Amino acid sequence: MGKVTGFMEYARLQEGAEAPAARLKHYREFMLHLNDADAKTQAARCMDCGIPFCNNGCPVNNIIPDWNDLVYRGNYQQALETLHSTNNFPEFTGRICPAPCESACTLGINSDAVGIKSIEHFIIDKGWENGWIVPQSIPAATGKKIAIVGSGPAGLAAAQQLARVGHAVTVFEKNDRVGGLLRYGIPDFKLEKSHIDRRVEQMQAEGVVFKTSVLIAEPGSFPDKITNWSKETMTPAQLKEQFDAVIIAGGAEQPRDLPVPGRELKGVHFAMEFLPVQNKVNAGDKVKDQIKAAGKHVVVIGGGDTGSDCVGTSNRHGAVAVSQFEVMPMPPEKENTPMVWPYWPLKLRTSSSHEEGCQRDWSIATKRLEGSNGKVEKLIAVRVEWRDGKMQEVPDSEFEIKADLVLLAMGFVSPVQQILNAFGVDADARGNARAQTEGVNAYATSVDKVFAAGDMRRGQ
Repeated sequence: MGKVTGFMEYARLQEGAEAPAARLKHYREFMLHLNDADAKTQAARCMDCGIPFCNNGCPVNNIIPDWNDLVYRGNYQQALETLHSTNNFPEFTGRICPAPCESACTLGINSDAVGIKSIEHFIIDKGWENGWIVPQSIPAATGKKIAIVGSGPAGLAAAQQLARVGHAVTVFEKNDRVGGLLRYGIPDFKLEKSHIDRRVEQMQAEGVVFKTSVLIAEPGSFPDKITNWSKETMTPAQLKEQFDAVIIAGGAEQPRDLPVPGRELKGVHFAMEFLPVQNKVNAGDKVKDQIKAAGKHVVVIGGGDTGSDCVGTSNRHGAVAVSQFEVMPMPPEKENTPMVWPYWPLKLRTSSSHEEGCQRDWSIATKRLEGSNGKVEKLIAVRVEWRDGKMQEVPDSEFEIKADLVLLAMGFVSPVQQILNAFGVDADARGNARAQTEGVNAYATSVDKVFAAGDMRRGQ
């Protein structure tokens, strides 16, 4: 490393952010990337540790020490090339990745880890600002035609890689715009959609064809609510006939439900019925009967990132109060590093949305939902204890909370099974598309010519 003593000389610096009171008035991104001087200083904290566990902590195996050193030396364009060698879309991960690489950082054993995510954010924004990210020249066409079902991160990355070796790639998306949950799941205040749009433009210049509002399914297999998203339906058989290979990358979109009395009341919604609509409105669409949190007491069930996104969006709507319940116990504020490093630790994580206003509580289980005239008005819950991995109710702990809007954000259980059934691929025990990841047939499913990638294969 260029500054072998940097980790002893410089403290970790967090990225700047707009104040909560100001950012609640809009849906734009509010995190600021580092300036040149701060980026160099933060990159200088990367140790000459010998075995960079961060590389393996990163799901895409980013070559982190290499681009840290290049940033420290001010060689930003080469740092971008190194970052792009393993990561197709650093502008996505630099904004929304939870950064397991930092949990694996060697410096993190007894100090603050290197700010890897903030440096990645700096590199990619520097690349776009300087016009270094342009369509790549494509080699001679191979004559092979590839269909990709789903335009989320996995589908987009597969499309870009395959196009760059000369295949003719067509991406099919059931929604009206490209991006999957990047487009219609992640709020704009975490990821503005212009980042997706300019990548799509780059990929189109590289030969990728995008077909939106096309649902790949057997006729009648989806309810009208889903089918109405799309103007056209194609069957898996048609895809296999027209293309040499098909990649299914539709994500893990089957939400976990809450089977309690009162679930049918109006005002109880999955998070993914709530979040995408706001993104559509932000994009200029006119949406009928939008689910709004304005003037309501909102209860979010589920303590993860999706729940946090519901909190931030509800506060921007103008909710009276927002509460978030999690059935698991409250994690420790500080992880036990010697016990868990270099793995992802269990610890309390407070998001920017929580900072904007939210009452959080843990070890809470919902007993029932109650209301009148068919609308939810309150949530009845109970405190629980976990003993030997089993949940037990705490006696005499039942309580109620006012709830005009209940948002279910308890994660996703599997891909939508209609898709797997339509293609006829084998599923694993968790309901994901079964596909091996090694050998010449890596990512191949049980069906000839059909491959699986992303959360559709590995789960949420």
